[in-house]
Amino acid sequence: MRTAITKHISNPKDFKQRLLHWSNQFREVAFLDSNEYQQKYSSFDCIVAVEAFTSVVTDYHNAFEDLHQYQSHSKDWLFGYLSYDLKNDTEALQSKNYDGLDFPDLYFFQPKKIFFLKGNTLEVCYLNMCDDEVEDDFIEISDFKISKVDFQIPKIEQRISKEIYLQKVTKMLEYIHFGSIYEANFCMEFFAKEASINPVEIYEKLDTISKAPFATFFKNNNQYLLSASPERYLKKENEKVISQPIKGTARRSFDIEQDAFLKSELAKSEKERSENIMIVDLVRNDLSHTAKKGSVVVEELCEVYTFKQVHQMISTIVSKVENTVSPIEILKTTFPMGSMTGAPKISAMKIIEELEETKRGLYSGAVGYFTPAGDFDFNVVIRSILYNAKNQYLSFSVGSAITSQSVPENEYEECLLKAKAMFEVLQSN
Repeated sequence: MRTAITKHISNPKDFKQRLLHWSNQFREVAFLDSNEYQQKYSSFDCIVAVEAFTSVVTDYHNAFEDLHQYQSHSKDWLFGYLSYDLKNDTEALQSKNYDGLDFPDLYFFQPKKIFFLKGNTLEVCYLNMCDDEVEDDFIEISDFKISKVDFQIPKIEQRISKEIYLQKVTKMLEYIHFGSIYEANFCMEFFAKEASINPVEIYEKLDTISKAPFATFFKNNNQYLLSASPERYLKKENEKVISQPIKGTARRSFDIEQDAFLKSELAKSEKERSENIMIVDLVRNDLSHTAKKGSVVVEELCEVYTFKQVHQMISTIVSKVENTVSPIEILKTTFPMGSMTGAPKISAMKIIEELEETKRGLYSGAVGYFTPAGDFDFNVVIRSILYNAKNQYLSFSVGSAITSQSVPENEYEECLLKAKAMFEVLQSN
């Protein structure tokens, strides 16, 4: 049982920053921030959960069943992640590529303390076992002194060279021309060894230059996710399920007329629209596994949205489910998300495993939460830095959708565009 107390916050932006820095003292942290991005399906401006009371951690073997048992028995707020390699639990697939991060495949925790911020209203929700700490914590957060800590600029390396990248995309195009797949998301890793960074500071810098609607600072002891994700994977709100895949990217320009032109060109691009529509079809099929008959609907098709770094093409697909359907079943039958795999999904994932050189792990997985009622909201882990403080390994990956119309050189440039924000925050101190 939880105790809920409501507070008025006169300066939400300042309070959020203090709350982030205060939360970092705990072993487990989930800081989820919409950056006030006005979205039809947003529930909160910011949610922060700290200090695990219980948790579940596992590799991909029976991972969804373990999560089902944990979620259905706890019937409480749960925060955590699903890594991309849970694909091996649902299909006859494997992940044998190099993994420098060594994160668990699945991790969720039941927090002792949760903060929900919406506008100027803060709801503090503590387990009864620690509800006597609410007032002291609130004073501590409000007065928290934020100190800047310099960090060593890491030496970032590229896992595959441009030449090898072009060869691999050419090979993927061969698979497409043979009819093995229509589309696949091909990714490459940038990494740093012996990296010693301040994760909170890096997250703040990334968030400042991106202002993404699904920004996340996630900490599990020595393992960190610093994410500026613009993409929702899946949300369940009562009987409604919402998926919002992104496919289609264009750069921004400081020149207003040029920026509007780039946005217009993205909206008209047949290549980008075809990429997006292929994934929409895949998502419709995924949602149909748990949907009420005839309830899968495309609410938005190929709408272009503007973010600080890029313009993106987003579609919104919704369905309705019976209240007897387990939330874990909805996730299991749609995971990994189509925007990060391809079509047909299983063939694409096999080819991705063959051509990529790094195990994706949490990258292109999902981070989010379950409510006590079994609703949920998860992002797509992209535009993200992953860091293992114990072995000092830092990693970020970027990718693009390869279709029959793809030009390898252009796909490489798109990857560099997506990597720009991560380079920027890691190379400045």
